Amino acid sequence: MWRGLFILALLAQASGVAGAEPPFRLHEAANAPDWLTLKGEARVRYESLEGQFRAGREGSDQLLLFRSLFLAEADAGPVAFGMELQDSRTYLGDAGTPLSSSIANPLDFLQLYARAEALPGLLGEGSASRLTLGRQTVSIGSKRQIERVDFANVIKSYTGAHFVSTAARGDELHAIYVVPTARFPNTRPALDDNELSGDEEQWERRIWGLHYRRADILPGLAPDLWGEIYVYGLEERDSGDFQTPDRSYTAPGFRLYRKPETGQWDLDLEVALRQGTRYATSAPADTQSLEVNAQMAFLALGYTFDLPWQPRIAYEHYYASGDEDPGDLNFDQHERLFGSRRSDLNNTSIHGPLTPANLNAPGFRVEVKPNARWDGRFYYHAAFLASETDSWVIARRRDPTGQSGDFIGHTLDGRARYWLVPDSLRLEIGASALIYGDFAKNVPGGPEGDGTAFGYLQLTFSF
Repeated sequence: MWRGLFILALLAQASGVAGAEPPFRLHEAANAPDWLTLKGEARVRYESLEGQFRAGREGSDQLLLFRSLFLAEADAGPVAFGMELQDSRTYLGDAGTPLSSSIANPLDFLQLYARAEALPGLLGEGSASRLTLGRQTVSIGSKRQIERVDFANVIKSYTGAHFVSTAARGDELHAIYVVPTARFPNTRPALDDNELSGDEEQWERRIWGLHYRRADILPGLAPDLWGEIYVYGLEERDSGDFQTPDRSYTAPGFRLYRKPETGQWDLDLEVALRQGTRYATSAPADTQSLEVNAQMAFLALGYTFDLPWQPRIAYEHYYASGDEDPGDLNFDQHERLFGSRRSDLNNTSIHGPLTPANLNAPGFRVEVKPNARWDGRFYYHAAFLASETDSWVIARRRDPTGQSGDFIGHTLDGRARYWLVPDSLRLEIGASALIYGDFAKNVPGGPEGDGTAFGYLQLTFSF
């Protein structure tokens, strides 16, 4: 681990010599016309994991990850045409590394779209709308329901329609109807070898949603409090290339949000239900329909002090229901589908022990921002299973009897970021730890040792 960190630190130090230079911009360097936007990102990250919590794996692990993005968008008046390439590769992994298509996805189109601008607005006088058609990334609201991921080495994309209407005061109305993109390769050894293989739309999996955000809903009682209400749905069935649990979900929810500001309290409260049907597995022979009744809730209550470094301290609690009885005809686990987990819970990639599924995790967060170039954060969670008879999902460990208890353990996560070249070159270092609790220690075939430790060093060049 330290050899890789040292090499990246030397690269960062050498790059930092140019800190006084203005940021490099591809658009300006290419002398591109005003109607053409050119920009991109190149990122390298070294990760190391000591101790393994996943079932079927043991020992330490390391990974070197590269992600490159290039976006070109042509403004043709009422319509803009865009293309974004993504190239995500990994090295130094071995047979025990948990590689997947969310970590490695060699060169392919991340986005390929047409966007109609300046359409009539639906939110009153002065509002405007836009419609994006084609392959695209989607982030809405808190991003807990659907997001364009950042930390992950591979960004998810979707194909379909995304309509957005906005008002000057900040109100937004989103409507989406998309299908997810299946990323290839998705098996080993093709993932280890970074083989090129085109991504494909999963036409038999359809995601739809309506999401409305209202600015300043209680100006007299709670200034700057935003409200959101939404409903999302998923309909899927097996295709020739992709087996599914045939999920049919409807998920209504709401959110109250007041962003952090110096000298005031902030709030983030989100609750969502999920109802519908699914099969227990993706096996073609599994045709027993289960009733789905799941819930998730997130609460963050924080305060930003008017002090040097602008410290913010917040209490946080993430709850996602679990399946109480593995033998009945109900499926009560709240699965993470297309939303985020890193922002709220933990550093992910080859670590990431927590996900919003069968989880009850109270904790706290501390954030600091010494100046425009530095920022840092640390958070802690006491992680419990919401149902002691359901799975620790990421680890794929379960005691259906419930006799192993429900305490997964203590999780600690932190990161610090520094702009070596403002708005151009950013250095990030982070670390995480998982200290095993009773469930991790007692579950049959559980992990060895007392916990895991994870660290990474990342350098991102935005151009």
